[in-house]
Amino acid sequence: MAIARIKHKGLRELFENGRSRRIGANFQGTATRIMDFLDLIEALDECIGYRDFHPLRGNLKGRYAVTVTGNYRITFTYDDGEVTIEDFTDYH
Repeated sequence: MAIARIKHKGLRELFENGRSRRIGANFQGTATRIMDFLDLIEALDECIGYRDFHPLRGNLKGRYAVTVTGNYRITFTYDDGEVTIEDFTDYH
């Protein structure tokens, strides 16, 4: 699985440049490690047990989430071996 697209501008900047003013400094290290992990795994089931990985329900059904810290999550979709990072959000 490889990251095919990053929709969230701040996460895209962080992934490409190693920093972003759109993502708080206290989140950047963990967010970078999460994106690096998602870029390296080969199957979605490798996420099981990683940073409270879980599928979302309701209006976010079809997305998955991993915990950055507290209530903040990186949400993403998985389709045919590719990850699209959707958002960095506090959806609780």
